[in-house]
Amino acid sequence: QVELVESGGGLVQTGGSLRLSCAASGRAFSTYNMGWFRQAPGKERELVAAINWDGGITYRADSVKGRFTISRDNAKNTGFLQMDSLKPEDTAVYYCALGSTNLVSSLGYNIWGQGTQVTVSS
Repeated sequence: QVELVESGGGLVQTGGSLRLSCAASGRAFSTYNMGWFRQAPGKERELVAAINWDGGITYRADSVKGRFTISRDNAKNTGFLQMDSLKPEDTAVYYCALGSTNLVSSLGYNIWGQGTQVTVSS
């Protein structure tokens, strides 16, 4: 069973940057699609960005296009979310997830990390 651990969250000012990491145990990481989701208080969880198993296909939500970049290093069993030009509305708990089916739906993911808090101050 693959386990995920996110890191890299924290408090940053508007316009700042953070780089989230998602470290996976086990050797199956490279066979899974990976997604980054976020959930703000009182809001539904939303997909922020996703990348397929070999990195050849990526997706970003309109709200983060041009600011967030998703990537992965299968040799190190680690995925990343580079977040630049952060805004207060980006404040949320960010989760990484792995799945094998639908790249752009939460239903396509069945392995989840515990989440990391990102807070952007105005």
